[in-house]
Amino acid sequence: MSLDPHRPAEISAEELAAETALYAPFTQAVRELVDATIRTTVDPDTIRAAQAEVEAITARLRRSQIDGSIGAHFGHGRARQPWGNTVVGVRNPVAPPLDPQPAGDRLGEVRAEVVLGAAYEGPPGLVHGGVSSLLLDQMLGNAAAAARKPGMTAYLNVTYRQPTPLGPLRLEAWVERTEGHKTWARGHVIGPDGPTVEAEGLFVLPRWARDLLAARGATEVPPTFE
Repeated sequence: MSLDPHRPAEISAEELAAETALYAPFTQAVRELVDATIRTTVDPDTIRAAQAEVEAITARLRRSQIDGSIGAHFGHGRARQPWGNTVVGVRNPVAPPLDPQPAGDRLGEVRAEVVLGAAYEGPPGLVHGGVSSLLLDQMLGNAAAAARKPGMTAYLNVTYRQPTPLGPLRLEAWVERTEGHKTWARGHVIGPDGPTVEAEGLFVLPRWARDLLAARGATEVPPTFE
């Protein structure tokens, strides 16, 4: 069960699967559009025509929208990652997307593979350093959640060992130790020539969540929490 006091209504597994099947490929199509926009070399008339088409599509999608952020979906009595999340969001074309999965023998260890293209470039041919930090923040947070010690980022220290090339990458994160509502985690980005970026961070369970646990007489976040 989620510890969010503003938890939205649950949806069934079937509803969740149907929405994922609808929105995931649509969002991927927008990612492809972003990549094509960056790398296209078509003539000016084609650019202007494409702009008009994109503006028309945007206007159609604006006809019905939610207010504010998209928040989180819930199904099976289990919270799902927020679909608007800029790293893992099913409905966010800015997200690569990343899909951290439990793996390995270390406490709370998670791994993910991702391919970063033109949209994530900093120096020519290389991943922007802020993007690496963004992905590692998410990975370390997922590691803490996998260890049933989730929290919000209190600090994140990032060390850049070598340039990170665009293309396929592997990410790993794990929990180093826990102390009450505090969790320390580490992780890295791995390129074709080994680790490129390392991070260590502290994650703290918010006070409202700790108060809710105390009210329930619990000392640990239940395994259904994400």
